[in-house]
Amino acid sequence: MNRIKMTAIAATITLAFSAGAMAASGISKDEYKADKSKIAAEYKSAKASCGSMTGNAKDICVVEAKGKEKVAKAELEARYKPGDKSSQAVGIAKAEADYAVAKEKCDDKAANDKKICVQEATAAEAKAKADAKKPMQPTTAAADEKAAAPASHESAGAYVDDTLITTKVKAAVLGESSLSSAEINVETYKGTVQLTGFVGSRADIDKAVQVARGVKGVTSVKNDMIVKGQQ
Repeated sequence: MNRIKMTAIAATITLAFSAGAMAASGISKDEYKADKSKIAAEYKSAKASCGSMTGNAKDICVVEAKGKEKVAKAELEARYKPGDKSSQAVGIAKAEADYAVAKEKCDDKAANDKKICVQEATAAEAKAKADAKKPMQPTTAAADEKAAAPASHESAGAYVDDTLITTKVKAAVLGESSLSSAEINVETYKGTVQLTGFVGSRADIDKAVQVARGVKGVTSVKNDMIVKGQQ
């Protein structure tokens, strides 16, 4: 599969999923249902277009299609139920979609280059998620009111600290040879690390928890990982 054809297919996928995001805010329930069905159909079509590819190029194409579907769904929810929470969900969905594609592209590399590629993708995802979770900028009146109020114990630094911890834990897990092929996701809130995803054995779960606990700044580890084949 040549690069020109891959680019053309990617452009088609992007245009298909972008169309739904142009609708006005505050859509009706019927519009919501119609757009949801449209997104599902567009994903099916986008995934089918990857069928002519082979190897990792095909894998990347499929992941891109899935990521665009995920973002389109988040944008639809934000239009149906506008608010800070749904807006943040869009940013998080984009971060996760970009990470999935970037990580898949790392499979074209080998040895240390692949490891560095995955670490960079992980760091980029953590930063993008932290940016998405930042509070929306208040209006001038609200900002003045906030400035006059006592300082909150919840500072912006908390987001940064959690982001750094997440990045370090992901890097530590990826650096563990026995866990390099595991599909482990990491989230951090106030120093508490949550591990989710799929691993090969109970021993992998124990090892991942041990590695996470060894990262500076981690106060506790919550395990929600699943052994493949036991879900």
